[in-house]
Amino acid sequence: MPTTVITGANSGIGLEAAVAIARAGHRVVLAVRNPTKGAAALADIQTRSGNDDVEQLPLDLASIASIRDFAATWNARNEPINVLINNAGVVMKERTVTADGFETTFGVNHLGHFLLTHLLLDDLVAAGDDTRVVTVASGAHFFARQGLDFDDLMFERRRYSQMGMGAYAASKLANVMFTRQLARRLADTNIAANCVHPGFVATNFAREGDGGRLGDLSMRLAKPFARSPEKGARTSVHVALSPEVAGVTGQYFVNSKVHACSKFAADDAACARLWNTSESLLGLD
Repeated sequence: MPTTVITGANSGIGLEAAVAIARAGHRVVLAVRNPTKGAAALADIQTRSGNDDVEQLPLDLASIASIRDFAATWNARNEPINVLINNAGVVMKERTVTADGFETTFGVNHLGHFLLTHLLLDDLVAAGDDTRVVTVASGAHFFARQGLDFDDLMFERRRYSQMGMGAYAASKLANVMFTRQLARRLADTNIAANCVHPGFVATNFAREGDGGRLGDLSMRLAKPFARSPEKGARTSVHVALSPEVAGVTGQYFVNSKVHACSKFAADDAACARLWNTSESLLGLD
């Protein structure tokens, strides 16, 4: 039975993706920060999918130690991973830092998934043909209109405004750039790396305190115009499972179709620089 690992799978897009992938016959591993919410999601997924082969493991993408613990736990099993979905994401109303001193949005959305993917690469290679890494990016990456500021990735000097949307856009741009560079580095392996834009989705995103009262109000007002989480998960599921995507790598998908990314995301030199910078920040060889 193939195995899919999904970060942030206890609600929203991640939860619906987990249901669909479990229904397709995969064993699904929920990598979640909150064990109580994870347990509730696990039961929901089992009920709706009819697949009992679902488990949760603790993962806090804001902590290098937690990411390394998750990877060590999985590595010790010596079990392959067929699909890794880097789904979790945050947006913050004010600048905060992770336990390791990274600006939280960039630290969780990009660096956390960068490290997790790095530490699980051997397990992905071991899965054999048609292994996939799917990263949930966003059309918000187009709003990083100056590209990534490599001199201020942590937003230490720039104004942290508009509910942190500048930092969020930068982190989503980083997701696309990471995907493109990962695909290049894995070109001679069995692993395909792609990213997706789920659309504007009615989830708890920016409504659980991180976005503040303004973020909560904005999301409530916009909800009638949003997609359901189930519809928002469709592109992630398509890129994770569809035979149509076999052999496709380094692409940005919108509505289950390959779509052009921003000019900054398409800058190969910048993508390589982000990779090297991320390795340095995380202390990787």
